[in-house]
Amino acid sequence: MVRGWDVGLADVTAAQLISFARGAPSLDIVDVDGLKAAAVRAFEADPVGVTAYGPSAGYAPLREWVAEKHGVAADQVLVTNGSLQADAFLFEHLVSAGDHVVVEKPTYDRTLQNLRAMGAVVHPVTVRDDGIDVAELRALLESGVRPRLAHVIPNFQNPAGVTLSLEKRRVLLELAGEFGFTIFEDDPYVDIRFRGEPVPSMLELDAGAGRVVHASSFTKTVCPGVRVGYLVGAASLIGAIAAKATSLYISPGMVSQAVVHQFCVSGALDASIKTVRTALAERASVLAGSLRRHLPEARFTEPDGGYFLWVELPEDVDAAALVPVAAERGVAVVKGGDFLVEGGRSALRLAFSAVTVEQIDEGVRRLAEAVSVVRAAG
Repeated sequence: MVRGWDVGLADVTAAQLISFARGAPSLDIVDVDGLKAAAVRAFEADPVGVTAYGPSAGYAPLREWVAEKHGVAADQVLVTNGSLQADAFLFEHLVSAGDHVVVEKPTYDRTLQNLRAMGAVVHPVTVRDDGIDVAELRALLESGVRPRLAHVIPNFQNPAGVTLSLEKRRVLLELAGEFGFTIFEDDPYVDIRFRGEPVPSMLELDAGAGRVVHASSFTKTVCPGVRVGYLVGAASLIGAIAAKATSLYISPGMVSQAVVHQFCVSGALDASIKTVRTALAERASVLAGSLRRHLPEARFTEPDGGYFLWVELPEDVDAAALVPVAAERGVAVVKGGDFLVEGGRSALRLAFSAVTVEQIDEGVRRLAEAVSVVRAAG
């Protein structure tokens, strides 16, 4: 599949390109020195555990740290190679070809790809400013659809940037209990809140009833290169997935998991989260201001955290045509259609995590110029 950020960039150098395409932090907000120190401590503290094969469920001290964070037992935690692997493990374990799965509309593009590749019957449910439309979901369920799983990104959703309200979290739990499906709470952005009060997770609200499997990641708070995420669920489910993981990779990456553990217990994670929050809060605010200035007809919800902002352009703008025109002007964006089963013709996802404040206004100015070209040609 050719993605929006791969199209039309051949003639643009890295120095010229302003990319709103990928949800990764820029190097200036990654604590490289803290990671170096954590790596040294990891090898000094546990050279055998770091260098040997380890259990498929992950590095035990990190499992225990995650378990304490979520108020569960360590055997309810599986540490994975990033949250996407956590997604893949859970999908493979719970979903078979022909099973029905609810997803948000829009949702993470790789979620759609993976579920459709498995032969799942995907039911997109509209995302509003306060998260998934629970009335629409109830109507779907009452029509006779019985999903195996509902995939929800509750905080600063990728790609829409919105947060699921507390009321809707409670309704979702009620629906899961009434209609017998599992909620997959995919929550890698939860700690990147820069405005408003935190909302309890559905895992927390579920209080051990077994309706929720929770996933998160250190990709957004430490750095993408560590490739460490995790699943939290019932011990029986986690044990079954861990048994399958053993035959997949024998052992997960003990080095990266041990480094992340040392980064967490030293307090460096808290400092890193603070740095990331501060930087992204400024970038999100500047991006929203630039959109209002250069693209006043665009509609969007300014996020309270996370990495992304979803933009609805005027209906006469074809995002698929816009992407290469924008690339020619040195700005990379992703078309909304990548995150939907259908629709999204005039939508874009803008990631503000990897652009500096200085780049943002110029990037939006270039995007606005490309929009004008596309509209004139249409």
